[in-house]
Amino acid sequence: MTDSKPLWQWDAQEIASATRAGKLSAVEATEAAIARMEEVNPALNAVVETLADEARAKAAALDKSDAPKGPLHGVPVTIKINVDQKGHATSNGVPAFKDIIAPEDAPVVRNLKQAGAIVIGRTNTPEFSFRADTDNPLYGRTYNPWGRHLSAGGSSGGAGAAVMAGIGALAHGNDIGGSLRFPASANGAVTVKPGLGRVPAYNPSQKAERGLLAQSMSVQGLIVRKAADLHLSMPSLIAADARDPFHVPLPWRGAPIEGPIRVAFTRDDFGFGLHPDVATALDKAASALSNAGYAVEEVEPPLAYEAGKNGYRALMGEVEALMGEDIRTHGSDDLKAIFEDYYAEYPPFKGTEQLAMLAKRTHYAREWSLFLEDYPLVLTPFMFAPFFTAGRDTEGPEGVREVLGKGLWSFVMNFTGLPAGNIPTHIAELPQGPQPIGVQIAGRRWREDLIVDAMAAIEGEIAPVCTRLWGA
Repeated sequence: MTDSKPLWQWDAQEIASATRAGKLSAVEATEAAIARMEEVNPALNAVVETLADEARAKAAALDKSDAPKGPLHGVPVTIKINVDQKGHATSNGVPAFKDIIAPEDAPVVRNLKQAGAIVIGRTNTPEFSFRADTDNPLYGRTYNPWGRHLSAGGSSGGAGAAVMAGIGALAHGNDIGGSLRFPASANGAVTVKPGLGRVPAYNPSQKAERGLLAQSMSVQGLIVRKAADLHLSMPSLIAADARDPFHVPLPWRGAPIEGPIRVAFTRDDFGFGLHPDVATALDKAASALSNAGYAVEEVEPPLAYEAGKNGYRALMGEVEALMGEDIRTHGSDDLKAIFEDYYAEYPPFKGTEQLAMLAKRTHYAREWSLFLEDYPLVLTPFMFAPFFTAGRDTEGPEGVREVLGKGLWSFVMNFTGLPAGNIPTHIAELPQGPQPIGVQIAGRRWREDLIVDAMAAIEGEIAPVCTRLWGA
């Protein structure tokens, strides 16, 4: 029962249901989240800008208002520091950008606020939001609530650590190559990376448009503790905003699929080897889906490794062409060294090679779309091994190979523009400490709802790992 546990442990559905019914005030929900933030954030450094006063004022105004209550009325949320929130710095973890103050809210922030969510703080990210680990010279390192034996992930590492520590029920993040799913996997959270165009995106503070691949691969989303909270919150997140001319104005729920939904199940490890605990996590997910009525079949999706590796090389080509000078001028020595290792492992495409790969991206996407006609969902590993230690990508080529290579399944979905979720299904009892192990579920274009349904079905058999983390 929700009334038998602290308010900071309530999920977004529980909070919204109680506030909308008048059983809980927005102020009460907000104060509980702020108190939890003040208690645990000093050790985690997940929230790097506390907005307690703003949050209290917003909550009080909501409680006094006679306006209809939104679907997220009084739900505490955090926002990542690489997205515009009016009056606050969009630093992206870079000291040179610390004085870039947002003139207006980005669409995702506006949508959350209009739904009644209350922003309690802004969360950490690595420099330029371009690492799978969260540390930067401006705010320092974010730590994982499971312990310092593993990274908090990135680039939405502050978001993942915050929500699993109970700092808010929802955490905003974004994903160009895994930046929602890496932190979800590392911290034991649940997320869905929306597909291309699903959530409107734009930063009013930006001085130029993003590169073509960044525009077509980077998406906004949320990290939560339970899958049902995505069904609650994502319909608000996808509300249209004319500032994103390529937003796809489709409803959250698509047409029902008749009969058992077929799930393609792959253990493909791209030659890296599958750790036994990852194999266990996959088997548990497949079993839970089968028990819930899904038709799970072991079958290999098309061109996965090729699409993932070539997609990363294409992104590196765009990054070097459009951001390389900024990284060399404003990046830390660690970041510059990491990018040298990125380039060595995934040599950037250049010139006509880059243009040819941008064209071939459509081929990969088409092959996957055809495959998904037969198998609306695909269950894959996320990482091939338990999550890496903090700073692993600063340890030379082998570190980068472990961080990016062993997580290459994530990038397949970004390059093809497909939605993909991450959910923990196992806790590995490792010598250095316990660690949640997540699996990835990808799906048909613009059918995030099917992915969230599948993750909710898994939770029907496998309890969310926050119970273990909190000792409840």
